[in-house]
Amino acid sequence: MIKSMTGFGRGEAQYNNTFFNVELKSVNHRYLDINIKCPKKYSYLEENARQMIKDYVKRGRVDVFINYNQLGESEVRITPNLLVAREYVNAMKQLHDDLGIRDDINTSIIARFPDVLVIENKEEDKDEVWESFKIGLINGLENLNSMRLHEGNKLKEDILERLLFMEKTVAEIDSRSLEVLNLYKTKLNKRIRDILDDEVEVGESRLAMEVAIFADKSSITEETVRFNSHISQFRKSFEQADSVGRKLDFLIQEMNREINTIGSKASDLMISNIVIDMKSELEKIREQVQNIE
Repeated sequence: MIKSMTGFGRGEAQYNNTFFNVELKSVNHRYLDINIKCPKKYSYLEENARQMIKDYVKRGRVDVFINYNQLGESEVRITPNLLVAREYVNAMKQLHDDLGIRDDINTSIIARFPDVLVIENKEEDKDEVWESFKIGLINGLENLNSMRLHEGNKLKEDILERLLFMEKTVAEIDSRSLEVLNLYKTKLNKRIRDILDDEVEVGESRLAMEVAIFADKSSITEETVRFNSHISQFRKSFEQADSVGRKLDFLIQEMNREINTIGSKASDLMISNIVIDMKSELEKIREQVQNIE
């Protein structure tokens, strides 16, 4: 099952009169990189959220945005600190008596002094908040994975078509390499006759030896066999349930190595041109693989 590393998901949840909104965006990344932006009030949700995301996403950069709105009764309680307020009043009365200044003490003035009004958040059960919040997170992760699976299937279809093309192209190279060997034998025989004399008989054993040396140096059988094996591994990887992006990236490197070797051994213009086309196609596959989880 192939997943793209690109996706988007959104989920919602409610705890009492608090409504959570969770958005997740993922892009390709070499490893798993989770970044969570959460209001300070609910920062304690981050660790559990991070662990849950790891159950759904194995590779990629995931940006998580957590927002909330509160409707109805406020979750904030404001209470007066009477002890502090009384001390302020006593101090102001003393200023009035000692300095003889105008006495204009009132509630609005006292309330402006530090620590007179105490702002408290109503206590919330963190476990209950998490149980409610995770419903929205799971919903967002499922939406994210749904999009990643859809994109992954598109990547799979494209890559399989390109692999089929490369498989046919390797078969063409194999066929052409046999023709090249026969052409070499014919050209070698003609060159020897041109240099020596048409009437001179060329020893078949000597000619066969030269052709055998050429065949050994230019043989690409091992490379084409390994290349086809890598294509087979590619197809099997698409059926695995685990994250396969890194494995596919490794196979791409190995396939590129075989193509380069074939190109270096090729002594035929047609094979050289085919190798160029294969390298171009392989690069397109590599670009697609970079976005697979």
